[in-house]
Amino acid sequence: MTPGRRARQGRRPPTGSCAPTDLVPGQTSTGGFAEVAVGEGSAALMWSLVQVALLLVGLAVLVLLGALLRPAWSWWATARARPGGPSASAADTAGGAAATSPPEELRARSDDLERRERRLAERESRLDVAERELEIRSRTISATQEALTARQAALADLETERRLVLERAARLTADQARAQLVSSIENEAKREAALTVRELERQARAEGDRRARAIITTVVQRLATEQTTDSVVTTLQLPSDELKGRIIGRDGRNIRAFEQITGVNVIVDETPESVMLSCFDPVRREVGRMTLEHLVLDGRIHPRRIEELYARSLGEVEQTCLRAGEEAVAETGLTDLHPELVRLLGTLRFRTSYGQNVLRHLVESASIAALLAAELGLDPALPKRCGLLHDIGKALTHQAEGSHALVGAELARSHGESAEVVHAIEAHHDEVEPRTVEAVLTQAADAISGGRPGARRESLAAYVQRLERLEEIARSYPGVDTVHAMRSGRDVRVMVVPAEVDDLQAQVLARDIAKRVEAELTYPGQIRVTVIRETRATETAL
Repeated sequence: MTPGRRARQGRRPPTGSCAPTDLVPGQTSTGGFAEVAVGEGSAALMWSLVQVALLLVGLAVLVLLGALLRPAWSWWATARARPGGPSASAADTAGGAAATSPPEELRARSDDLERRERRLAERESRLDVAERELEIRSRTISATQEALTARQAALADLETERRLVLERAARLTADQARAQLVSSIENEAKREAALTVRELERQARAEGDRRARAIITTVVQRLATEQTTDSVVTTLQLPSDELKGRIIGRDGRNIRAFEQITGVNVIVDETPESVMLSCFDPVRREVGRMTLEHLVLDGRIHPRRIEELYARSLGEVEQTCLRAGEEAVAETGLTDLHPELVRLLGTLRFRTSYGQNVLRHLVESASIAALLAAELGLDPALPKRCGLLHDIGKALTHQAEGSHALVGAELARSHGESAEVVHAIEAHHDEVEPRTVEAVLTQAADAISGGRPGARRESLAAYVQRLERLEEIARSYPGVDTVHAMRSGRDVRVMVVPAEVDDLQAQVLARDIAKRVEAELTYPGQIRVTVIRETRATETAL
């Protein structure tokens, strides 16, 4: 039964009533029942709407209360989870422990928060302690700084007062005293530097001399060459003295023709079975010797035969020169020389310098330069080339102007030699300052080859003339008593008068004589000048 029907049943009039009590005036009873039915339907509808509205309001109130009570419930759950918090009743614990206890996650978070709070509290306390210590230190540092500032001011005042006292006592200002001190220190430093430099130079010179002697000794020991040299005089032995007359010819016809054709002078003296040939050009002298030798062997000596044999001898000498140049090049291993240079090297086979054969001297110098370069750890090819060609200018000295060094340098340059070789040739007699290692090695090799024992000799006349000139130079100075040239002119002993020359002047005199000898004389090796000052005191006992 619906609520509308129950309402209608409740308002039904009692049994036995004839007319309805709820009729309004002016209504008939017949129409009253229809109006009552309509009214009852509207009332039932309104009542349903009211109930729905009340239900919605109740739901809204419940939702609002749930939202308001949720924070309180969370606080209550958290409080219960903490130690010492409000505990649930025995009935609640028995009835629903699983529903009312907080989750494990909330407990872990709570524990983490508590630990963080404790750490923050500890850190805050430590920061407070550190802040107090820093404040104490800051006050201490400030006090110390003030004390230091006061002390520095006091020291500055004392320094100013001390400087004023020193200036008054020394009668110098601070700048003047500083200048004097700097000057004295500078002089002392220069003196010590000069002493140090002198000592270093002495050590370097001693070490250099020792190493140079060792290197040169090693090179000379390794060098194997001839000790004897050719003579500068060409002498031809004859089978008999009768040939001298045939060489001279009738009225000197043959000898005049020979000298005119060959350019060689024939000296016929009283020496038995020999004649001498004299000529400035060694190659021409060799051609004349071979021509005269062929004439003696042939026996027919007349101008036409002299011309024929001269032409043949000239070709033979040219072939000999070429073979000699090729042998020298092959011996040194420098096979890429220009053919003209090879030919000119061969012509030096007949030229001598102080009795030393020039071609052998060049080959020997090339070997020495290569050995020196090897001892110094250098490539020996270029020094060897410089040593072989350094005297090439002697082959053209009488045909070109200038020294043999400059002539040889120009000759090497015109035949395609490198700039290093050209410079070594022109600098081996210091006519040009040496700028390369090869030039210095060429100088050393030339000196070693010419100065070794048995390499060179000079004529007796030149030797005597050089000794006389040495003594003459020494005697030209005042205070010199006697002069003695010893050891073939390599050692000069000068005796001075003690009353006129003291010890200091003796040293100056030795240096002056050595400089003058070096400037005026030409000699191989070195000449040592020794000035001797002797004082004797003699008494007689009676």
